[in-house]
Amino acid sequence: MGKRKIQKGPSWVEVGLGAVLAVALGVILGALFLIAKPVEKVTAIPKDPPAGAVYYIEGSRDYGRSSAAEAMRKKFLDGESVDLTEGDVNLFLGDSGDKSSKPAGKPGDKPADAAKMITPGALNARIHAGTIQFGLPVDFNILTVMGTIIIQTTGTFEKHSSGFVYVPDSVMIGGCPVNRIPFAKDIILGKLVFTRPIPDDIAAAWSKLSSVTIDGTMLHLRSP
Repeated sequence: MGKRKIQKGPSWVEVGLGAVLAVALGVILGALFLIAKPVEKVTAIPKDPPAGAVYYIEGSRDYGRSSAAEAMRKKFLDGESVDLTEGDVNLFLGDSGDKSSKPAGKPGDKPADAAKMITPGALNARIHAGTIQFGLPVDFNILTVMGTIIIQTTGTFEKHSSGFVYVPDSVMIGGCPVNRIPFAKDIILGKLVFTRPIPDDIAAAWSKLSSVTIDGTMLHLRSP
């Protein structure tokens, strides 16, 4: 009579690894669900918003103040203190989503944006209740899945050894809060939100500031 083979079940290590993978998959699917959640662009938060609703309020762009904003920019670069509205900040930021300045391609060339999986739009600032919000639409085209999500972050400025830096209190991709995920907010801010290089003259003037505060709807930049 032959010996029976003893069938062994999965080890505790394998069981634990399977549980970890199952939890990780659940977290990823949950995050993707929240990211894909529609964000409604409004001019004011409704009085009785439905539970779980996510809204985005865009800051103003006062193009009629372009001359005044340019004068404010010159004062800032000359080392003077300035007080900025969100309209001024948005004029300084410019329209990063403007494609008119891009060189025209040759006939038959594939559009450059068509090859990009992720394309950030124009960065917008909104100053409200002592905080500053930065937001932008991001177009994505991944494996034939196309769409647009809204990224928005709200925070203030704090002084570090290198100068005043933006410190977010919240970072949202669609309806998914990612500010508590280690390293996620830094990657999102660096790779998707603040992608444009800061001009050397503005960086030099910013590094000399003695105070950066937000009071109501105004951003105060104080020079020594």
